[in-house]
Amino acid sequence: MPRINVIGLGNVLFGDEGFGVEAVRRLEKQCAVRGDDILFVDGGTQGIYLLDYIESADALLVFDAIIPREYDRQVYVYRNDELPAFIYRKMSSHQMGLSELLSVARLHGRVPSELVLIGIPPDNLDMGSPLSERAEKLMPEALDAGCRQLRAWIDRQQEETAR
Repeated sequence: MPRINVIGLGNVLFGDEGFGVEAVRRLEKQCAVRGDDILFVDGGTQGIYLLDYIESADALLVFDAIIPREYDRQVYVYRNDELPAFIYRKMSSHQMGLSELLSVARLHGRVPSELVLIGIPPDNLDMGSPLSERAEKLMPEALDAGCRQLRAWIDRQQEETAR
């Protein structure tokens, strides 16, 4: 079966910047999908060290706090070519973001065939803060979108295997 990697990005020390990591932790517990072909990864702020998780995946689901160029306070889901070529604002100047990691994977010819990014704009980035009330309110919708995506990939894999 093709490999599915689920990665949560962000820094849990800075409030909503930790959204991606917390989302993956919760998704692994709440979404009833299991198997040796699914890997849940607390990607934190590992940057380039996440490249193997990206390149080894056939399908990649990423959760992150994102700031689109123009945005509302909502859950954003980008699929494959819908992903912005560059997430416009990074949380820190030294951060290697998802767009750079995908560019390196492209150079290696090892981009996952399926790619989904689920994110929310951060509301609070204060050091030592938990997720904001707004992030907590958006979390169930983000988790639902992630779980539905995982199930769709698994269902499609099972259909292809049955043929």
